[in-house]
Amino acid sequence: MFHRVEEGLIALILGVMTVLTFIQVVLRYGFNSGFIWALEANFYLFAWLVMIGIAYCVRVRAHIGVDAVVNLLPRNGRRAVGLLVVALALLYAGLMIYGSYDYVYRLFIIDVEAEDIPVARWILSLCLPLGFLMLAVRLVEMGWRIVTGRSGGYELADEAREAVHHVQHHPELDATTVQR
Repeated sequence: MFHRVEEGLIALILGVMTVLTFIQVVLRYGFNSGFIWALEANFYLFAWLVMIGIAYCVRVRAHIGVDAVVNLLPRNGRRAVGLLVVALALLYAGLMIYGSYDYVYRLFIIDVEAEDIPVARWILSLCLPLGFLMLAVRLVEMGWRIVTGRSGGYELADEAREAVHHVQHHPELDATTVQR
């Protein structure tokens, strides 16, 4: 259920941003007009998209990293490094949750609205603590997979393996073919 909500929010935000930008371009270049609030709305929508996307990419293993040395380690070594990475990432997420909560709380106290949108900035900025909290949840899930042996370490995107797999299953392509 949570996975579907996460994916739905990403799709909804991206769709709203696309439609809003398209309308803004048509209004600007077609009618020399536009919405005053559109740029700021896209700014906050993009912030929400990024914060939800960070956690989503941990879930689907879409973050990239350099793991050439880690892959040379034995399974237990990869697991230990994976747990260390998860612990450090959780420390980072925890610090960011604390800092962003403090930031949002200060915005709540001063009760200032966004510049062009009649909404309190603290509401629009809730993406920060919520996004880092979602990241922490995904990191705990990954850590649990490592501890229980369902994962050999911190899982990253492996573009090279995917490219080789793609070429092996599509002989008409070569390794330099770009798929769009």
